[in-house]
Amino acid sequence: MSDRPIVIKNPPEIETMREAGRVNALVLKTVREMVSPGITTQELDAVAEELIRKNGGKPAFKNYPGPYPYPATLTISINEELVHGIPGKRELKEGDLVSVDCGTVLDGFVADSAFSMGVGEISTQAQQLLEVTEKALYLGIDKMRPGNRVGDVSAAIQQFVEGYNFHVPREYTGHGVGRNMHEGPLVPNFGVSGRGIPLRPGITVALEPMVMVGTHRTRVLDDQWTVISADRSLTAHFEHSVAVTEDEPIILTAQ
Repeated sequence: MSDRPIVIKNPPEIETMREAGRVNALVLKTVREMVSPGITTQELDAVAEELIRKNGGKPAFKNYPGPYPYPATLTISINEELVHGIPGKRELKEGDLVSVDCGTVLDGFVADSAFSMGVGEISTQAQQLLEVTEKALYLGIDKMRPGNRVGDVSAAIQQFVEGYNFHVPREYTGHGVGRNMHEGPLVPNFGVSGRGIPLRPGITVALEPMVMVGTHRTRVLDDQWTVISADRSLTAHFEHSVAVTEDEPIILTAQ
């Protein structure tokens, strides 16, 4: 993805992306409210697809190219699964930590966002992991201003996460988003302040801190999509699509 072009969006295009983002946020809010012990990930996925289509959109992830076309609307990743978990017959259990990622295409533009949450009562460590990962997202968003560089965003995330002795992966990153789900620039969750591509108004990025308790290393399961922490420690993932403007960054996927 590193050679994909950066596409600057004009204000009407950013507003269209906000509309796509509103649908995506509605889907994730609905799914969040459904998460409970005993529900299957397939059931959550079916509701998400129905809601996207009811609102005039289409799922961005479904049939996305990869080792084989991605078969679902959501990615749902549980416990040691970091990203790209495929929905199926698996039931959520009390104490699980579940991450849900959704993409919506509306009027030609993509919105991409994700959240993690506990199923019922979760461990103290899992709760801290959630809080740190979500806070890292907002610290990164705050750095998405003209005059800053990609490295400023990446460093803010990495330094905060590692301050809690948690870890960020090296292989999976945030990315530009717009008419395509993956555009430039890449925005890693690790980096050095002052380095990287300069941020300027009209750049839109799906910023997505992914955090693991025990290691920065990952591996892919036999389904060729699901990414797990190499030591099978807990993981979390939060994401928003964000626009750089002349002023404050705009969260395009806010509820």
